[in-house]
Amino acid sequence: MKRKLTAARSLLWALAAVTVAGSAVAQSSSPEDEIAQYRAMFGDDNPAELWQTRGEALWKQPRGPKNVALAQVCDLGLGVGVAAGAYAQLPRYFSDTGQVQDLESRLVTCMVRGQGFTEPEAIQQHFGKGDAKSDLEALSAYLVAQSDGKPMHVPFDRPEERAAYELGKQVFFYRAGTHDFSCATCHSQTGKRIRLQILPNLTTAEGATAAYTTWPAYRISEGEFRTMEWRIQDCFRQQRLPQLKYLSPVAIALTEYLARNADGGVIKAPGLKR
Repeated sequence: MKRKLTAARSLLWALAAVTVAGSAVAQSSSPEDEIAQYRAMFGDDNPAELWQTRGEALWKQPRGPKNVALAQVCDLGLGVGVAAGAYAQLPRYFSDTGQVQDLESRLVTCMVRGQGFTEPEAIQQHFGKGDAKSDLEALSAYLVAQSDGKPMHVPFDRPEERAAYELGKQVFFYRAGTHDFSCATCHSQTGKRIRLQILPNLTTAEGATAAYTTWPAYRISEGEFRTMEWRIQDCFRQQRLPQLKYLSPVAIALTEYLARNADGGVIKAPGLKR
């Protein structure tokens, strides 16, 4: 019965996406109105729920060579097994690794050290595609949802956290690639857009909060749940830069920069993106 309900809900989500796409062509309202209508079609529903359900099972299920659950061994910063509110306080410095870590890099640490997976095993399918679903995306969906409605309070007392922020800021404004782009090319002015896509000014608290607090998110155009690491990597792709290595210090530093700019904002994730 549960499988039938899930399939029916997925069909409704798909039909809603097609209906909104069609109405966007037929009507002549502003881009903001079209996008608002696009999201309104879904109401309180979000396909990310499917990833959350699977992520909860992965969090609580004994797995790996050590046959233990992440809920028994993983400390996301608030204590072993504590999921509620943890995402709202990431990235942060972890003394057991001596590094500033975001959600995904911390999960990989827990899978390797706590469950006994090798790192290649833990990250082999970090972004899902079609039938090849990602455990890390599912876990992220579940854990992010545990901070929904909670204010962000990203730790910033450690020198490592401040260094990560400064590196992220440098990368944000660094211009390179065939088109001489930087993150700031698209995201340092208020009111800019590309076609229908509004580009938030991530250098301001308002813009960073609007963007950061709604990621990770389900992307209707892809039919996949996507994490912040994916979002940053995709920005690099659009800048025509070399592919960003998954869990690289650059990705984590950029996340630190954005999170600190959005600090104090309320998490509204998982989000729903076009």
